[in-house]
Amino acid sequence: MYKKYPNVERVKPSGLDLKDHLVGVNRVTKVTKGGRTFGFSAIVVVGNGEGVVGHGLGKSKDVASAIAKAIEDAKKNLVRIPIQKQSLPHEQKGKYGGARVFLKPASHGTGVIAGGAVRAVLESVGVHDVLSKSQGSSNAHNVVKATFDALLNLRDANTVAKQRGISLNKVFNG
Repeated sequence: MYKKYPNVERVKPSGLDLKDHLVGVNRVTKVTKGGRTFGFSAIVVVGNGEGVVGHGLGKSKDVASAIAKAIEDAKKNLVRIPIQKQSLPHEQKGKYGGARVFLKPASHGTGVIAGGAVRAVLESVGVHDVLSKSQGSSNAHNVVKATFDALLNLRDANTVAKQRGISLNKVFNG
């Protein structure tokens, strides 16, 4: 699922204290010759609040089992995100479908300045100080995936130094 992100570290759910955030539940309808059949789709974000997060989609005839399926799917897609002083290491833009998300690190005490789906993802990751702007589509599924696109492209200073083959001092001092 995360092939286009080479520096992403996958995480196993065992031994982690994961908390789930329900981002949205949609009622979907299938129209057949016999009438309408109603079902539900749920999107959930799970995280431990310390840099590990995942998202999942579940579909079922009733809400409770759709949410349960979404949580199980989210636990299969856990990744580690670099966090620096309860904020992000640098600015990043993310895009998925028609949704665009801009994330910017903020100073201590700012809080999570984000709406709906972006807030759920950032709180699950464990980011406490961040500014964000969501543009384009407000579809919760696409906004969550755009936020993940931005988070998965984040790199901390150690990763940058390793990829460039230089010392950590040279990253900051040029």
